[in-house]
Amino acid sequence: MLAAIISLTGLGFIAAFGLGVASKKFHVEVDPRLVEVEEALPGLNCGACGYPGCSGFAVGVLAEEAEVTGCAPGGEAVALKLAEILGVEVGGIDRKVSVLKCGGGSGKAVMEALYDGIQDCRSVVLVGGGGKLCRYSCVGFATCEKVCPFDAITMSSDDLPIIDPDLCTACNKCVVACPRDVLVLESQKHQVIVRCSSKDPGPRVKTVCSVGCTGCGICEKVCPVEAARIDMNLSFIDPGTCVDCGICAARCPTDAITDGLLPRTTVVISEECTGCTICAKVCPFDAISGQAKQLHVVDPDLCTACGLCVPRCPVNAISHSGPEATATA
Repeated sequence: MLAAIISLTGLGFIAAFGLGVASKKFHVEVDPRLVEVEEALPGLNCGACGYPGCSGFAVGVLAEEAEVTGCAPGGEAVALKLAEILGVEVGGIDRKVSVLKCGGGSGKAVMEALYDGIQDCRSVVLVGGGGKLCRYSCVGFATCEKVCPFDAITMSSDDLPIIDPDLCTACNKCVVACPRDVLVLESQKHQVIVRCSSKDPGPRVKTVCSVGCTGCGICEKVCPVEAARIDMNLSFIDPGTCVDCGICAARCPTDAITDGLLPRTTVVISEECTGCTICAKVCPFDAISGQAKQLHVVDPDLCTACGLCVPRCPVNAISHSGPEATATA
């Protein structure tokens, strides 16, 4: 009995010694800020940051592999908190939301059949694509609404998703679930959006949808900042160049481009104006007029509140006149 006790005690000491050596040899230093960063995150583990979960994102932030602004659900508040913990400056926060790239609801897209099967967009696409003739359109069976964990998506009366930008966290779940890729994440700043994803030639688009982009190129021609172009029969607006003037939406013959800033207001010119004429020269819509060294005026019927003139005024005499216009500043 005594021998057994001594043996077990000896084995215990040997095991403890081995564990002690292993703990020293394989010890990994943990950044003490890791807990602070993890506690600052919302803990949703949604994957919108590109990491498998909030813990992975926290490690990425501390390793300077992820931006402090990378947590979309956390928004500006979390970004500022992470910046405070890490002692860094926060750059401009470009909040993204899910955007629907299709306007072909059941009342505008041409139907060729009635689908009667599993009510899931992915299943619908696998068995023929549903009833719409357009093979690029939203199939409208609400899979995005079902997978959204934030109740940011509801379905309209014509079976298209309506996205609430205030509730959307850009978690990307609806984008991944959409089998037609008509949902994408885009900057919330941009309100002029191409609501079509069809790459079919124009004549084909006309036969399948009344609001499809036909690739006519008018948007490309009228864009004052060269942000619009036609690629694969489809209009594409570069969000980094677009100033949301809305002229492409106004001129689009099929209403495939929507202007989220309607109704628009105008810009105003104060009496500080020195009549330098710079604003009139930069305005792509000829909405500003006046004599040199005289107060200039804005024609509200021509002004789209694009804001191109505002930063060019050397005496800061031009300002936006309403909330819609302010959003473009």
